[in-house]
Amino acid sequence: MSQPAQQSASGSENATRPVVIEARGIEKSFASLRVLKGINLKVHRGEVVVIIGPSGSGKSTFLRTLNHLDVPDAGEIWINGALFGATMRDGKAAALSDAMLATQRRQIGMVFQQFNLFGHMNALDNVRCGPLHVLGNGSNAAAEDARRLLALVGLSDKEVSYPAELSGGQQQRVAIARALAMKPAAMLFDEPTSALDPEMVGEVLNVMLDLAAKGMTMVIVTHEIQFARKAADRILYMEDGMIVEEGRPAELVDSPKHERTRRFLRLVGATH
Repeated sequence: MSQPAQQSASGSENATRPVVIEARGIEKSFASLRVLKGINLKVHRGEVVVIIGPSGSGKSTFLRTLNHLDVPDAGEIWINGALFGATMRDGKAAALSDAMLATQRRQIGMVFQQFNLFGHMNALDNVRCGPLHVLGNGSNAAAEDARRLLALVGLSDKEVSYPAELSGGQQQRVAIARALAMKPAAMLFDEPTSALDPEMVGEVLNVMLDLAAKGMTMVIVTHEIQFARKAADRILYMEDGMIVEEGRPAELVDSPKHERTRRFLRLVGATH
């Protein structure tokens, strides 16, 4: 089994950068339903890839396969040039132990639709608990970095607040800070604003735009087309478990090549 190429033939300005995430031929079924049908993707360091498409198209399932929350039925995931979720033995891939998989997962931060904060911990402790208990960082260092990250997401004044005392947008920003505290190589966002009231969506998207500007490698599943236009280096359109089309934001949103993409963008009001 050869290692993934470290160059992309896409011609984008990111193509000369190392590949952080590579998916090869990813297949996934649930019972008789074939959800993913051989998806391939390369994400380069510092690149922001946004995945759009109708509900049920396999977007969230694909995102979850990237860190083996949903284990692919076929295909391979590579992170920073290393096979993810498996190791090679006698020329064949063998599944990793749960402990080894957990170690690999530290490379990939993930933010979900629901915030999944620890209700008995304040914002500061939610952010520092991973570095403290998983990475083994000292208490003072973990707290200092947590304060830095809370400032990054605009919540310096909420470090002693508990999740129940925070708005949905504030909780999601704490969740982003918590994922960043593990110093991941890349971040995955699974429709991070879908559970928020409309007035709270912008505050979360602004944090994500700031991360993009700072060069964070990200794969984002979202229905926020205008955000995708601003943040993405590439947009992928998924339907029926396949990538139908991909391109730069202006190309895909303004001049999609496929009728299925055009139909979806008309339905969500992104084009006429």
